[in-house]
Amino acid sequence: MVKLISVTAQDGYNLQLEYDDGVVGSADLSSFVGKGVFTVWKDAAVFDAVTVGPHGQLRWTKELELCADAMYLQITGKSAEDLFPSLRVPTDA
Repeated sequence: MVKLISVTAQDGYNLQLEYDDGVVGSADLSSFVGKGVFTVWKDAAVFDAVTVGPHGQLRWTKELELCADAMYLQITGKSAEDLFPSLRVPTDA
């Protein structure tokens, strides 16, 4: 399993993410701004305050967190089964 080691907010509601396996990439979260719990991101300073939480999650507040694994899948184009092999459905031989 990969671990998020750093995150930096960038212009346009993008995040620069770095993982412990060497993967570095950008995730565009602009489509979430102003929707539901992401309303707080209308204040760009809130978005810019992103950190890596104690469990490796992307964290803005106690109430607003995102799964770092989901961002990893977006950046790499891998499937959940690639990241978590136990999710693979066995095929009959």
